Amino acid sequence: MARRIESLFLEGKAGRIEALLEEPEHGAPAEAAIVCHPHPQGGGTMHNKVVYRIARGLRKTGCVVLRFNYRGVNLSEGEYDAGRGELEDGRVALNSLRERYPDLPVMLAGFSFGSRIVLRLAGQEAGIGRVLAVGFPTTIAEREYVYNVAIPKYFIQSTNDEFGPRPEFERFYATVAEPKQLEWVPASDHFFKDALDTFEAAVERVGRERLMEPSFQQSLPGIGDLE
Repeated sequence: MARRIESLFLEGKAGRIEALLEEPEHGAPAEAAIVCHPHPQGGGTMHNKVVYRIARGLRKTGCVVLRFNYRGVNLSEGEYDAGRGELEDGRVALNSLRERYPDLPVMLAGFSFGSRIVLRLAGQEAGIGRVLAVGFPTTIAEREYVYNVAIPKYFIQSTNDEFGPRPEFERFYATVAEPKQLEWVPASDHFFKDALDTFEAAVERVGRERLMEPSFQQSLPGIGDLE
């Protein structure tokens, strides 16, 4: 049976939100994830190449993934709202995913501006299993919300990220509470130039961290089919 791919619109506070739902490459979904894209005023959309690689890497490990465009991006209605409205758009996407897959554990993932959105959501929403922050921009000083996130936090960062320089990022990471995990990807810039395949493999490793948990394996007969 071909995997499910569905273009849809969600009902947001600023109007319709354009979204794309994709089930795993093989087998039934084992986890549900939203993926948030980078800054809309910098050209970020749900079709950004890093966002696409996050979604595909997670799907390979059994996630059903919901990507969406923030308000005012492409076919999504409304206007840019300096992160406030975009956070609410993320909440709408999260709630929609939970309604569709009520029995699955939920993961949040985001790139750049999107990593800020998902870490905020993770600190506000109950019942989130884990969060993946890619290209977290430490050049933006305001990040107190990160310290409210008690669930497992995975960070993937380019070694030459101009918005999260390695020395600065390492100082920030040292202040983040456990549980946490960090992987550096040797790349040319914030967008993982020349290293997208290596980056996607890192995303897959994050996905498989969930598969390695014995309690999770016991709850999913046939989990080996996802390997």
